[in-house]
Order: sequence, then structure tokens, then C-alpha cells
Amino acid sequence: MLRLRFKRTGRKKLPSYRFVITDSRKRRDGRPSAEIGFYNPITKKIKIDFKMVSQRLAQGMQLTKPVKLVLKRFKILF
Repeated sequence: MLRLRFKRTGRKKLPSYRFVITDSRKRRDGRPSAEIGFYNPITKKIKIDFKMVSQRLAQGMQLTKPVKLVLKRFKILF
């Protein structure tokens, strides 16, 4: 099953995350199917490809809890 999840990047104590589409059985930092955006919690910047997300959600992709919370916080997902 495909999931939209975070992949941690950045350095120690300065995290940055990428939105990735990957199989739910793969590890967090494994090779993703697609990278569709990024989120920086320090500067509160977010960028995501809405077209890709809507297409994949229609095909049955699921969101992880942290991704869902961030998208709701920024009023991207209702």
C-alpha cells in the first residue's frame, strides 16, 4: 500500500522533511517512489505538488498521521 510520509533530511538539531510517496513496508529513509515536496518546521515553509497528491489519493494512497497533521495545520487538507 502506498503512503505519503516524511523523509527526514537536514542536519543534527535542524530537521527538514521531504514529502515522499513510498510503500508502507519500506523504511522511513529508504528509496521512495516519488518526492513531491518539502517541509521545514524551523522556518515554517512548506511546498507540495497538489496535483500529484490529489491523483494519488484518488488511487487509494493513504497519509501518515504526522503528514495529515501538518497538512491540516497549513489548511491544505480539510
